[in-house]
Amino acid sequence: MSSSSTALVTGGAGFIGSHLVRRLLANGLKVRVLDDLSAGKEENLVPVIQDVELIRGDICDQTLLQASLKGVDQVFHLAAIASVPRTVEDPVHSAEVNQMGTLKVLEASRQAGAKRVLMASSSAVYGDEPGFPKAETMVGKPLSPYAWHKRSGERYGQLYQDLYGLETVSLRFFNVFGPRQDPSSPYSGVISLFMAWALTGRPLIVFGDGEQVRDFIYVRDVTRALCLAMDTPRAAGAILNVGTGIKTTVNQLAQEVARASAKKLAVEYSPPRQGDILKSYCDPSLATDILGFTARSSISEGLKETWQWFAAQSN
Repeated sequence: MSSSSTALVTGGAGFIGSHLVRRLLANGLKVRVLDDLSAGKEENLVPVIQDVELIRGDICDQTLLQASLKGVDQVFHLAAIASVPRTVEDPVHSAEVNQMGTLKVLEASRQAGAKRVLMASSSAVYGDEPGFPKAETMVGKPLSPYAWHKRSGERYGQLYQDLYGLETVSLRFFNVFGPRQDPSSPYSGVISLFMAWALTGRPLIVFGDGEQVRDFIYVRDVTRALCLAMDTPRAAGAILNVGTGIKTTVNQLAQEVARASAKKLAVEYSPPRQGDILKSYCDPSLATDILGFTARSSISEGLKETWQWFAAQSN
């Protein structure tokens, strides 16, 4: 990315978005954020808020979206209703934001002459399709409106590249964690919940037997993958997994959180949740081949930094 470039980050005040904004600024880019602050928080952008052009608004507002894209070279589209339960409870409104909102971002980007749009997809698109690890060649069996929204966004991205020549890349994030992940969010990851409970010495609640397998990736690695995907010519039109390929059970995670917090934490087991996927981990080789991307942060390193952030917030 050229240091003279301007990047738009939709959802830039959110968990992943705020980390990406910092990385883009560190790389010398001008950064514009479009966020309605329904899930993101302005304080997530402290202390870089003075270096960012923050536009408060909705991606479904076409006029505002067009204004936000003036002079923009790269678009990182992270804004979404990222809650599976909310999309189940309100499939129509969530589709308006996640599907139509994505389509509007693509169309406005095309009209503005943006060079490339990076879209945040999700491992949710794989659903309960059998076979491991999850590879991009799998068709997927989405189990929620959210998963279908993300799959639809990938297809729209490829269509816009094929039909209009707008370069797009979709990155399927696996279980992202790190500082500023909100444990009160309806889509909060298990790690932020464990951190919040560890702060108060509460037992860590595990649903089922704790042998569910996940692929946890530190947010710093995710933002690096986003920037590589923007910069790599070969990535145009690609759909790529962004994960570690390392299998971690929830029981192992509980032990790692206890180690990071230096606390003796009890673990309590609750009945398994309906629809909980037992195994989810990726084959990261395509991202390695195309982007040269390999996750660098181990789960223990990431958890240590995440714990330090959560502990600092409680003081």
